[in-house]
Amino acid sequence: MHSTVHVAGLPVPPDCLGRLHEIPHWRDALQQLPTLLERDGYVLLREALPAGWVRAARHDVLERLAAVGEIAEPVEAAVATGTSQRIACHPDLGEFWRGVSEAPALRALSHGPAMAAVAQAVLGAPAEPFDFLWLRTMVEGRASPLHLDHVYMNRGSPNLVTAWVPLGDVPLVAGPLVVVEGSHRFDDVAARFRGVDVDRDGLPGSFPDDAVAFARGRGARLLTSDFRAGDVLLFGMFTLHGSCDNRMGGARVRLSCDVRWQRAGEARDDRWFGNPPAGHGGKGYGGLNGARPLGEAYIAR
Repeated sequence: MHSTVHVAGLPVPPDCLGRLHEIPHWRDALQQLPTLLERDGYVLLREALPAGWVRAARHDVLERLAAVGEIAEPVEAAVATGTSQRIACHPDLGEFWRGVSEAPALRALSHGPAMAAVAQAVLGAPAEPFDFLWLRTMVEGRASPLHLDHVYMNRGSPNLVTAWVPLGDVPLVAGPLVVVEGSHRFDDVAARFRGVDVDRDGLPGSFPDDAVAFARGRGARLLTSDFRAGDVLLFGMFTLHGSCDNRMGGARVRLSCDVRWQRAGEARDDRWFGNPPAGHGGKGYGGLNGARPLGEAYIAR
């Protein structure tokens, strides 16, 4: 990797940085995907979703943010204005963010047939998605801290994956998702967090540790890649991940979404299903950072 990657404001040394494993011609190896997920803790699938659907979803999200004064015209540049009329226009921030997250263009991407086929292949069985969607709007300098997903969604089926979908091209400088190499096999971390429920136990799910120091202490690297519209990264509940910093400059915003898929017909975590889903603490979409006006302080859970 030739670009300098930063995590939480710190550069990642070249010897601690690696590329995510890719599967050439993965559509010819669908039966191998569950095994690869178990081996690596993640599966990176290039061009898994129609790029036109990604662009349509991206445009719709940006238009909705522009309507509350947060994104400048032309919206495709995704430049933050530094101002917001979101609260004035939509006093119920949770309902506003629900409307953005459940808009038809984004749902066609996150919950549509292309994603369903990918999830079924990776899980090795018919799959169904959570109704709830995690839409991320990462302003310049922002990143997601290291965490694992188990602590947020462990009341239902254990046969569950997260699908991280970049909404547009996300090169290294834009702050793509990063995975701690081999972290799904860190038995002590799994033992520490297995069964922990952030809502019930009041414990944080994110790691305060320096990501580089943590990875080095485990003899591991931080794995990431440049992403293009249509790519999907799927991973399990005990794979440690976060994101690189958005260092695009020019106040440009990085967009992505997370959707969870589980084996169909198995137990559900009721927080993430329904119309509307209850979400954390019954706050629905209002419990997400994305519901807050663009650029407000990030709250780690």
